[in-house]
Amino acid sequence: MPKENKHSRGRRKEEKDKKRKREDSCDGDVVDGKRQKTPTSFEDPEVNFIGLDNAPQNEDASAPVTERPFYGMLEDEEQEYFRRADELLELNDFPTTEERDLFLENVFREAEGKELKIACSQSCSRLMERLILLSSTKQKKKLFGVFAGNFSHLCQHRFASHCVEGLFIGSAGVVTRELTGDEKLEEKRQEGDMGMDQGEENVENSSMESLFLATLDELEGQMTFLLTDRFASHTLRVLLVILSGRPLEKSSTSSLLQSKKKEKISVANVNSAPTEFALNKRAVPESFQFAVEKIISDTVATMDTSFIRVLATHPTGNPTLQLLLELELTNPTSKKGVNADQKTIISALLPDDIGEEGSSSAVFVNGLMYDQIGSRLLETICEHAPGKLFKQIYKSTFKERIAGLARNEISSYVVIKVLNRLSKEDLEDAVEQMGPQIQGLAERNRTVIIKTLFERSYARHSTKSVEKLVETVGSSYGSDPSTLLLKMACIEDVDALIRATSDASQPNEDVPAEEEGEEASKPKKKITKSQPLRPTPQQTHGSLLAQSLLNIPGGPSALIHDSLLSLPQPTLQAFALYTPTSHIIQAAFTPKSPPIFRRKLINTLLFSPDHPDALLTLALSPTGSHTLDALLPSTASINSLFTLTERIAVALTHHEATLRDSFTGRIVWKNWQLDLFKRRRGEWVNTIKQLAAAKYPSAKAAIETNVEEAVEEPAVSATKSKKNKKNGGVKGEVDAGPKKSAIQLARERHAAKKAGVGGVNAVKIGHKGTGVNSGKIGAKKSTDHPNGDVHPSRKVVIGL
Repeated sequence: MPKENKHSRGRRKEEKDKKRKREDSCDGDVVDGKRQKTPTSFEDPEVNFIGLDNAPQNEDASAPVTERPFYGMLEDEEQEYFRRADELLELNDFPTTEERDLFLENVFREAEGKELKIACSQSCSRLMERLILLSSTKQKKKLFGVFAGNFSHLCQHRFASHCVEGLFIGSAGVVTRELTGDEKLEEKRQEGDMGMDQGEENVENSSMESLFLATLDELEGQMTFLLTDRFASHTLRVLLVILSGRPLEKSSTSSLLQSKKKEKISVANVNSAPTEFALNKRAVPESFQFAVEKIISDTVATMDTSFIRVLATHPTGNPTLQLLLELELTNPTSKKGVNADQKTIISALLPDDIGEEGSSSAVFVNGLMYDQIGSRLLETICEHAPGKLFKQIYKSTFKERIAGLARNEISSYVVIKVLNRLSKEDLEDAVEQMGPQIQGLAERNRTVIIKTLFERSYARHSTKSVEKLVETVGSSYGSDPSTLLLKMACIEDVDALIRATSDASQPNEDVPAEEEGEEASKPKKKITKSQPLRPTPQQTHGSLLAQSLLNIPGGPSALIHDSLLSLPQPTLQAFALYTPTSHIIQAAFTPKSPPIFRRKLINTLLFSPDHPDALLTLALSPTGSHTLDALLPSTASINSLFTLTERIAVALTHHEATLRDSFTGRIVWKNWQLDLFKRRRGEWVNTIKQLAAAKYPSAKAAIETNVEEAVEEPAVSATKSKKNKKNGGVKGEVDAGPKKSAIQLARERHAAKKAGVGGVNAVKIGHKGTGVNSGKIGAKKSTDHPNGDVHPSRKVVIGL
């Protein structure tokens, strides 16, 4: 007979007690000592990475990596204070800048000694990022001193790594200003009477260059491990970009520095738009260039070829390897062949002749071609490789297979980088091979490579390739101009687009007044009768292709011009109100387009008799208002279209009350300077023409050339008349101008008889102008003699 289990009802309690004891022991280990590295602490479950048994490891660097220090936790009162300070800084609702600076000083004073705790705190790390964003140069230098000795651990922390990145990016401008001497003046202006100890004073008196170099010394020997760390790899990329002087806010750089999921920490009422300094290449000290070279050489020296090739397909290590390879290939010393015997990244990736079939380099490149991660490294190689190496790669890998590689959704991006470097002859051969594939690319909406072919053919002045591409693209999208642009922009249902844009563009005045008040949100929901359309990537790519064709004169732009003019007014208006297609309308109004085309398009879009409210609809739309902004310099840059500018301005002033009640309407009113138009029309004309000339200098030069030619013609004719007079004066009457028609001679005789003088110009000589020209003609200084004699240059014209 089985025995009774008396403790069966208490098993769960015992298991819970054991589990609680294990958790308490783990917590005690963390509090008492240092948090130990678990075997899976750095492993990402989503990363399929095979470790290497022979991967080189630095014994000196392994000790601080395996154990991370625990900096403690903030107390509840401290967390509440810093959380409240973070909210105040985010709102930035301070009366003056001085009060905000005083508040920042108080927060820094409260955070003194707790900076590492705040940076590693999940709830307070955002405060540290905002403090860095608003801090002065001395406060940044003080943070460098606090973080010194802990950078390797902070870079690997989930929250503290963002603080270190913000500190590096915010201090990059200080390094450049120190080179020019502007930073010393700013530091004198920001000096305060705060007390500080000798250590803090030494840190704040140090240059930012020396602080960056000290940080590099601290990270030396750990670069290989940081390459593949989930958080430290981002910080390492930021540091490399700053040391190399590359732009910080450029699109190609931002994708390397941070992921799309990164939270953007900002402060209200603080302009976060990228400045000219952040968009352009920065001046950096020579020590930074040497530091970059040392990082590359030390990193390559600690890794063997197999490890570098594994990094090429590693999700975390690939972006950093891309940046290191780009810095190596763009280094002037490496291009000149200096230190050619030294081991480099490119020599480790491609150790032998890639032209030999079956070689290690050829196999490696073919393997990267179709890899979603490795193809990005291959793009970097094709973009920045020396000319000799690029030609070898092109002949052995791309020349015979470029049409097939262009069809693949991964390798096509590598083909785009290759097309950007081809010569005219090679580009024409590529167009010949890819011609039969263009229709298939257009059907699958793979328009990026078609756009690249057009742009490179035009840049290489290959008229033959451009004509072939125009013919192929025209047949791929159909021969009907009214549907070509719709197919290119992936607009499948035009009626749905018209309904969606018309519903979304209805003004708020249509909402009944009874529904306003407590339930103010309900009328806003009733404004849009159907769900707004969301742009798709295919529509955006098609729009970019159309914009690229509009910028190429001749057949490509004529293809889009004919399609736009064949569209009815409702479709054009829907295009102007839909975000992807609105850029096509804006690009069509550039001075590169013929004036006749622009006039027809404006008349169809804005002044159709069947749609009298089209102009107001665009002005009240957040998207359509950009079309009106593009119209202003386009029509004002040429005299033949300026009447349309005045016509649009007059039509807008008729809806002044409606425009002033709308946010976008006020923007349109301000951009068109309609207040000046209503009060001083002449000054408005000069101002608008100056703005158009500043935006389109090429159009201004064309206008000035026409004016100069018109001014020079009378002077030339007068000079000829003087010479003819010396020769007898008879020939002057014949060469004075082109042969006049009978009606022109009759008009001159009638005017001469009416004035009683023997010439039509005598009327102009003896009388003042009327209307606008009265002041100009009357104020013009006469070239005739005071006693009544006529100037010799005018005797031929008058007939004296």
